[in-house]
Amino acid sequence: MSETIHTLTDLLEKVSSQRFIKAPPPEDLGLAEPLAFPFLSIVGQQEMKLALILSLINPNIGGVLLIGPRGTGKTTAVRSLIDLLPDVLRSRCPYGCLPEDITTGDFDAVCPDCAQRFGQGEPLTISDRVRLLELPLNSRIEDVVGGLDERAALHKRMRINRGILARADRNILYVDEVNLLADDIVDAILDASAQGTYSVHRGPLAATYRARFVLIGSMNPEEGHLRPQILDRFGLRVVVKGLERKKERLEAYQRSIAFVNSPRQFIKEYCEATELIRQELEASRKSLPEVKLTSQAENFGLKMIQELKIDSLRAEITLFESARAYAIADGRLRATPKDIRKVAPMTLRLRRSEFIKAFFSSRAEEEEEIDRILTSLKRRPSKPKRKTNKSKRSAA
Repeated sequence: MSETIHTLTDLLEKVSSQRFIKAPPPEDLGLAEPLAFPFLSIVGQQEMKLALILSLINPNIGGVLLIGPRGTGKTTAVRSLIDLLPDVLRSRCPYGCLPEDITTGDFDAVCPDCAQRFGQGEPLTISDRVRLLELPLNSRIEDVVGGLDERAALHKRMRINRGILARADRNILYVDEVNLLADDIVDAILDASAQGTYSVHRGPLAATYRARFVLIGSMNPEEGHLRPQILDRFGLRVVVKGLERKKERLEAYQRSIAFVNSPRQFIKEYCEATELIRQELEASRKSLPEVKLTSQAENFGLKMIQELKIDSLRAEITLFESARAYAIADGRLRATPKDIRKVAPMTLRLRRSEFIKAFFSSRAEEEEEIDRILTSLKRRPSKPKRKTNKSKRSAA
């Protein structure tokens, strides 16, 4: 027969004295913490690492394209930049108002709320770490530029969600297998990277977003060529080959296995050096506006571009901006011809087109033929005009 509980006090005492089964542990949701392979632990590949570092120091370089076969560490190197990314000032305003808008213009250049904050001495920006955003290969155009909010549509409302390009503003956008992207997505990236903004139209709704990002891409040339339009948008072009020395390949194997077996411990070994280089990159980025090119460096760079017969003016931009970034990374405020020599291969390769060369060659032959005909016609004596009977009678 069960024990009878007569009062509420008895019930409370009875329940308090019982031992209950402990709550089960929370369900494993399968989430993983992103742990990047340390940038400083990458073996070899000096040009690839230098190109990525320069793009962090100077966004005006125009990004980086890594070209090479599978398994050469292209994606690993890009993802390892997470711990090196600098801080950037982001606007606190949804309209992107910045203090320089007021200093270079007036209070009409910002929204009324930001004008009031600026007048009261409140900051218009906050400091935030630059982020690395990856563009999935299976992305739709709505994912890239933005589309209608499906949740809002269920409530009979219309609203545009920001796309990946808008979220990449003042960040780094990484596109793996960039040569396999759909044409409409490539066109959207081209427009956004060229203008720094892009517009979205969805029915009666329209919005314009800022998209000032550093573009980094990687590709395997075995899987297809890259459209010339987007190739021209990449400032630095690095050909990534496999490690040739057996000692380096063995070291790369040992480090990769150590990272897989104990990633936190492996990252900890490089933590101090990683933070040190991040601070140095931050300082270099802030001092970059003070770096000037010497006249010798300018003449040397222009002569190289002229002898290579490169048509695109982006060659000068990338070459000179890379030289400035290399100089400040070396602690100098003057970029010399030595800096031009150091960055020239990665800035000038793959800028000549055999099609364009053949096109201009055929046009040159045509122009020569036209000039020859014009010259021959000019030298021929003109025949005198014969007077008609009518003109003779008129004279009489």
